[in-house]
Amino acid sequence: MPTFESFRLPDAGEGLTEAEIVEWHVAVGDTVAVNQPIVDIETAKSLVELPSPYAGVVTQILVEVGTTVDVGVPIIVIDTDPGGAAAPAPDAGQASAAVAADADAGGGPATGEAPAKEAVLVGYGVGEQASARRARAPQPGSAAPSGPAATIPAAAPAPAPAPTSAPSPAPRAAVSTPAAPAAVTEPQRAHALAKPPVRKLARDLGVDLDSVNPTGPGGIVTREDLLAYSNNAQVRALATYPDDAGWLSQGVVSADGRQTRVPVKSVRKRTAEAMVTSAFTAPHVTVFHTVDVTKTMKLVARLREDREFADVRVTPLLIALKALLLAVDRHPEINASWDDATQEIVYKHYVNLGIAAATPRGLVVPNIKDAHRLGLKELAVGLAALTATARSGRVSPTDMADGTITVTNVGVFGIDTGTPILNPGEAAILAFGAIRDQPWVHKGKIRIRSVTQLALSVDHRLVDGELGARVLADIAKVLMEPAHGLVWG
Repeated sequence: MPTFESFRLPDAGEGLTEAEIVEWHVAVGDTVAVNQPIVDIETAKSLVELPSPYAGVVTQILVEVGTTVDVGVPIIVIDTDPGGAAAPAPDAGQASAAVAADADAGGGPATGEAPAKEAVLVGYGVGEQASARRARAPQPGSAAPSGPAATIPAAAPAPAPAPTSAPSPAPRAAVSTPAAPAAVTEPQRAHALAKPPVRKLARDLGVDLDSVNPTGPGGIVTREDLLAYSNNAQVRALATYPDDAGWLSQGVVSADGRQTRVPVKSVRKRTAEAMVTSAFTAPHVTVFHTVDVTKTMKLVARLREDREFADVRVTPLLIALKALLLAVDRHPEINASWDDATQEIVYKHYVNLGIAAATPRGLVVPNIKDAHRLGLKELAVGLAALTATARSGRVSPTDMADGTITVTNVGVFGIDTGTPILNPGEAAILAFGAIRDQPWVHKGKIRIRSVTQLALSVDHRLVDGELGARVLADIAKVLMEPAHGLVWG
């Protein structure tokens, strides 16, 4: 017989307590396999794709898109034995007697709850879990049940012409009649009243007169009413912005169209909390350095033509990441964190190199695991994979866990530099600015060189000014002269 399995929302990682349903990939009636992606959820850290733990047929989707659900709450029901024999049903005589007894006992007409409960489980038999939900299934004016369960109410249609002697059809007539008043109240203003000049002006302005609130005598739309409505519509148009990321659609627009309020949740909420905690817990100090990276740009051009790097993307950021790893190797004490609970400094003997990525859902910082062990090409492969994952919006909590030091590439937006805020739990973050051709004193002469600005923010509890300056200076040396990497590496 059919076997119904409820899939409860799992903890997607690191003790998260809730998630929002973003998109269902299946519908009721679909056949699913084990590990087939069935739903996207957004946690406080990332967008996660959940696979099905069961194979079978989807019978119920319990949570709508946009709903935030606690971990452990059922979100979908799957019949894992859809081809099994149905549970034995009572014969027609017993069913009719049960319906009649229910009506005589004052439990409602024959077309009340009992048939609706049976209709919920058409073709599947009766199970405890389904019966617990039956009370919510009947809705006023709902369609008559069909299939095997419909045999109970089907016995009553014959007396329909005589409502006084057959209780079953009477409630159906009573249920359908309330729709009549709604039909009467619907056409309150079939057509707006307006003088011909006002109607012509409405056509010229492209305004539907029926949508204008009339203030003239007898409910007539005046010229002033029309112009006020048109001006308001123009304000709405001017106050509307492109919504490529979809964040405006998640909010509520004010009556005048000048504001949209969007609830802070999931990734953006987590980002805000983390940044506030970092900014007001760790004392930030930022050091800056302007660097001639002309030789780095020449190296990038050569690597792009090298067959060893033909299948990966080589950018100046790749060289900056390698420079940071070399600097950490020379100054390992910067690769640390402050444990406030135990009042200890934790020095990391590995580098999980984070890359700050701006996504439509907020800032995420996935990291390249054990980046200190990677050569330049392996680092390029890891950077490409991380970038693709971040852009897809499907960064998992594991990708962002246990970062030790971070780079934020503000130069990709054409920004020279900034004062980056530390990723919580880390002691340093490097901002890599835009590379520009500009006048520079080179070998005693003014030349046009490729120049960028670096900014290193550090946790001053762990990193003093001298250590921060030495680390930034070493990064700059590698970018100015990549050959240093051969010596230090």
